Amino acid sequence: MAISTNQTSVVPSTPVAAAAGATAAAVGIANASATASAQDIQNQFLTLLTTQLQNQDPLNPMDNSEVTSQMAQLSTVSGITQLNATLQAISGQMNMSQSMQASALIGHQVLVTGSKISVGQGVATLAGIDMLAPAADVKATITDGSGRAVRTMDLGAMPAGTMPLAWDGKTDAGAVAPDGAYSLSVSATAADGSSVSAQPLSQATIQSIAYNASGPQINLNMGGSVSLADIRQVI
Repeated sequence: MAISTNQTSVVPSTPVAAAAGATAAAVGIANASATASAQDIQNQFLTLLTTQLQNQDPLNPMDNSEVTSQMAQLSTVSGITQLNATLQAISGQMNMSQSMQASALIGHQVLVTGSKISVGQGVATLAGIDMLAPAADVKATITDGSGRAVRTMDLGAMPAGTMPLAWDGKTDAGAVAPDGAYSLSVSATAADGSSVSAQPLSQATIQSIAYNASGPQINLNMGGSVSLADIRQVI
């Protein structure tokens, strides 16, 4: 299965190499930029220091402690610049590692943040619920394309975490729901009646991986793309 990088489909190993190349290029640019920046700072400092020494009052010359203090400040600024370059290099290596890990997910089914559910031949795709905190009462509502509720499920108490939700593809009346696209919404409350955050999850198949400046993006068969952080469970 192909991996997409910059809208171009290639073999699975290529985007990882491309990501590595992009990362290496980015790190090289960052290091070159940091070196140039540090050199510019040193040149500016030396110019200012030379100007100060040339124009100082002979009767009140610059104190040695002032020169030492300025040198220490220069060293601090240079160190911060080099630290930023190092952090950028580490970030690039982490992105490359994520791309390599993400490529292994191609073809796998996952639960991602989303509300889509599809019904085909009376069989509904798997859904899920991401509970950000425990809840005493959870209700799931499935609506059709017109926004009409076709099925309401009282799931009772649920702990925090990711929970799969299997819909049998039937309406509240017991009839088989027509084939098509549906939406899932979730409401959850605590024992005291306060609202609890809960997100619906959709089943999708990972088709390819796209790599950009933000890191690896997961392209799904249901359309669109998500980040690795949006994947809640690999089925």
